Amino acid sequence: MTTIGEGLQAVRARIVRAAQAAQRDPEAVRLLAVSKTQPAERVLEAWRLGQRAFGENYVQEAIDKMDRLTLLTGNGPASDAIEWHLIGPLQSNKTRQAAERFAWIHTVDREKIARRLSEQRPAGLPPLNILLQVNISGEATKAGVAPDEAPALAHALATLPGLRLRGLMAIPEPTPDTTTQRARFAAVRILFETIAASGLALDTLSMGMSADLDSAVAEGSTLVRIGTAIFGERNQTQSDPGGLQ
Repeated sequence: MTTIGEGLQAVRARIVRAAQAAQRDPEAVRLLAVSKTQPAERVLEAWRLGQRAFGENYVQEAIDKMDRLTLLTGNGPASDAIEWHLIGPLQSNKTRQAAERFAWIHTVDREKIARRLSEQRPAGLPPLNILLQVNISGEATKAGVAPDEAPALAHALATLPGLRLRGLMAIPEPTPDTTTQRARFAAVRILFETIAASGLALDTLSMGMSADLDSAVAEGSTLVRIGTAIFGERNQTQSDPGGLQ
């Protein structure tokens, strides 16, 4: 069975290969370890191996881990701090906790949710980094704003205090065909470039998971969300409406 260390090493090497093949700087692609359903001990193990950014689907599960890992890791240098990303659907009744505890929210697709996050972000914290989730494949069962509605929503979100719009997130419909994968990721990149060209300072494209990170990196992803390839198959104790790893 592959260990977390072996998984991290393999994924990091895969990112380097994919970036070099696309003539990109591997340092331009960040790794987000998807730790949903993983116990705090396994998150700590990955942290000890140099991983700093972790993605969670469920607000309460994440907060439980944050509280445990605060005690375990102490208050070391900023470079040692765990960076928590919410990559699952965010309900209105969870926005206050999310605004107070996370550094990044990947799944903003409504102005109402963004306004609540803006109002509830504590003044003493840095701006909350947010990504606009785009439903690039037009799937009825998947969250995300329609591509043609994304530019207007992006401009609305960029005006909200306490938030910093960093870019786009997308989860294209799964397919083993790399040509189709790349076409869908390219569509997200083109939308990203279009919105950036309209005057917004965007720097993050969150796309690519264990099965398709190579195609995502080839098409410009700056942040890949990897769970299975690091931690192994997930413990299916919770439902997973987003399919985010």
